[in-house]
Amino acid sequence: VQLQAYGGGLVQAGGSLRLSCVFSGDAMRNYIMGWFRQAPGKEREFLATSSRGGGSTYYHDFVKGRFTISRDNAKNTVWLQMNTLEPEDTAVYYCAADRFSRTGATTQEQYRSWGQGTLVTVSS
Repeated sequence: VQLQAYGGGLVQAGGSLRLSCVFSGDAMRNYIMGWFRQAPGKEREFLATSSRGGGSTYYHDFVKGRFTISRDNAKNTVWLQMNTLEPEDTAVYYCAADRFSRTGATTQEQYRSWGQGTLVTVSS
């Protein structure tokens, strides 16, 4: 399985970005998908996850109402729509996948496949 994340960049506070992650090497419909981020000097943290069919989504409290995860299994793509961005959202954003973990997995250890990360910088 390979994951390719893109869509990061520089945005002003209050702006929006949409990250994409392209999945290859297997059928994405069999995998839960998640987004994490890692800010400089901090540990990687969970943001959002989607069930295999996309019908169930879970978010960390600090992104609820601002970030939305969605997926299209026919296109082998998962997205993270990020609105009302703040300087504190500056980080490298990673998509992740796992075939066997349960829906709603929120820890790094529950995801076996990772993309390379895309940098998001939010200026004040």
